[in-house]
Amino acid sequence: MQEARNLLKQVYGYDTFRKGQEAIISGIMEGRDSLAILPTGGGKSVCYQIPALLMDGTTLVVSPLISLMKDQVDALNRLGIKAAYLNSSMSAVEYREVMRQAFMGEYKLLYVAPERLDAPMFASLSEQMHIPLIAIDEAHCVSQWGHDFRPSYRQLAGWIARMNNRPLVAAFTATATEEVARDIASMLGLHDPSIHVSGFARDNLSLSVVSGADKPAFLRKFMGERKDQSGIIYAATRKETEQVHAVLEKMGIPAGKYHGGLGDVERAEMQEKFRFDDVRVMVATNAFGMGIDKPNVRFVLHWQMPGDVESYYQEAGRAGRDGEESECILLFEPQDVQVQRFLIDQGTGDGDRKSIQMAKLHTMMNYSRTQRCLQQFIVEYFGEADVPPCGKCSSCLDKSELIDRTDDALKALSCVARLKGKFGVTTAAKVLKGSRDKRVLEWGLDKLSTYGLFSRWPEKEISDWLYWLVAEGYLVMSDGQYPTVSLASGSLPVLEGRERVQQRKRTTVRQASSQAVSSPLFEALREWRRTAAAREKVPPFMLFFDATLRELADAAPTSREQLLSVKGIGAAKADKYGDDIMSIIRSFAADSPTTNEVPELLTVSATVDYTNMDTVDSSSKPASSKKASATTSSDGDGASHVQSLEQFEAGMSMKDIAAARGLSEVTIEGHLIRCALEGLSVDWERMLPAVYEAQIMEAVDQVGAEKLKPIKEALPDEISYFMIKAALAKRSLQ
Repeated sequence: MQEARNLLKQVYGYDTFRKGQEAIISGIMEGRDSLAILPTGGGKSVCYQIPALLMDGTTLVVSPLISLMKDQVDALNRLGIKAAYLNSSMSAVEYREVMRQAFMGEYKLLYVAPERLDAPMFASLSEQMHIPLIAIDEAHCVSQWGHDFRPSYRQLAGWIARMNNRPLVAAFTATATEEVARDIASMLGLHDPSIHVSGFARDNLSLSVVSGADKPAFLRKFMGERKDQSGIIYAATRKETEQVHAVLEKMGIPAGKYHGGLGDVERAEMQEKFRFDDVRVMVATNAFGMGIDKPNVRFVLHWQMPGDVESYYQEAGRAGRDGEESECILLFEPQDVQVQRFLIDQGTGDGDRKSIQMAKLHTMMNYSRTQRCLQQFIVEYFGEADVPPCGKCSSCLDKSELIDRTDDALKALSCVARLKGKFGVTTAAKVLKGSRDKRVLEWGLDKLSTYGLFSRWPEKEISDWLYWLVAEGYLVMSDGQYPTVSLASGSLPVLEGRERVQQRKRTTVRQASSQAVSSPLFEALREWRRTAAAREKVPPFMLFFDATLRELADAAPTSREQLLSVKGIGAAKADKYGDDIMSIIRSFAADSPTTNEVPELLTVSATVDYTNMDTVDSSSKPASSKKASATTSSDGDGASHVQSLEQFEAGMSMKDIAAARGLSEVTIEGHLIRCALEGLSVDWERMLPAVYEAQIMEAVDQVGAEKLKPIKEALPDEISYFMIKAALAKRSLQ
């Protein structure tokens, strides 16, 4: 695995694998078929790209998503990896040229659509190629139990079985229940696969459900609080998509729209504008998003409830793929259920398929009404147990007063008990309403003692109440296209008077907190990225994620070695963009007021962390102010460098702080020195043991403070660059 770790650093610019990646790669390299289930944004592509680089030959990647193929191939080529794709978007000349180079073994990875595998030309090519591994992306498409079943995936197992030398097969998906996972392994013909489930929780996502809101008013307030953020708004129908888009246009927000009623050219243009940040918000039906690997989506807002948890989590998971704090909000109304039922009824599936879809819809309804931790609800649906509450979803943060609704619950439970599991929620609601519906009278349900107990309620409100009781485990619904409702085990304590039923109602959502603070240097780097990307005709994120730019602004590297220590920068990107980046950083170091205070520190190549500014006025306090404190720091309580100092003072090592915050050690070192220069109290003995301080200053007197390297070479190996920087910082304050 050391070779894999070396490639991760050299090619991708990361020091460590994400959760689950190392085990998946290890399983593939050991020669086993694999099924990997990672959350959206969990880094699936690295799990087959690194084995592809370590193996001889060309790895095939099967994907149904043309746009994702193009993005990944572009990204790989920019990293210095030979890759190509074959799909219907190519001209005949382009297709033949890729085939020719593939035949000659020029590619490490070749992306293909499943429909292409049976083409005679490709069948001939695959017989001549050395294929060590077939990676199947979006593997849930093979399962009829999945939310995105695609018949073309069913041919994969037969095609692979017919190969003369069957390669390893690795299947990847973001959303699969245990049932779907078993179906995937069976339908793809995986041989004794190693199955990896890395965990479905996304720690950087804040989930919220908002019920009963005035949606247009909510949208205006929500967008007003997120003026510069990129996001996706999903609507259930074309009509709703157009209406929401019109609201945004009236607000003056650059927004695109995407649905099946638009022409192919217009949809493609809208998609590109979103990817290139020309529009910051996309309003779309669920036709949009598959294969959109845009990392800086800060929010996903669902205008209506989707039809199943898998679709919801996959769509919501398009937020925060860069690991930064992001939001997923669902606006829920009871009529959303009727919209989804209509879509199921109008669908092309057979009776069994529609029954599966209805069962999934009921689970999604439960999510929309539950008061439990939303993250817990989702991960438990996918079969993951013992996950603690997230502490940041709308349920966990809800401090509104609980309403005791025990009497209402008892009436509803009593009615359902008297219906004896023979009827659905709609009929139960009619009985409680006291409806004179023909069937209610024919069946004699008007004779029940619970008939008309909610006569003053609107019937839709009664249905919503019954569905809420289902979501909370007091009632249970049967499977099938026409489910019936009956008492669940959770109703017994209520009926026996041992438990009260309490409910909250939410109509607001708390904005996700984020440590990401824009600085002038970050904004300058982002503007450079925009210009460079436009010149190269690629989306800005293809150069660097926002998270990488933030760390660049934080660490402010001025040498190639320091540049390579920043997460997301490998050798190829350092070679291509390093000079531009360091030129920008040097210009900010030269303009910083701090340079007047500590010139000998700012001229050395490894000490510019503290010159960057987390907020616009972060350098407004003089470095010589020794009475400053964490609470009066120019960045405020939430400043990134102050947080690092607080963790350091709590006893954490710099290595542990870096791991906990997802930053590099050199960034944490820079944070501590910056705090010292701003006059905050630091533990100098931990940063700079007294036994080394005199040696460092003696070396500085001999070789000067202009460059760090000569100082380092004049000292014993155990004295680190950080100790040298700390010594220079300490002297500047005396």
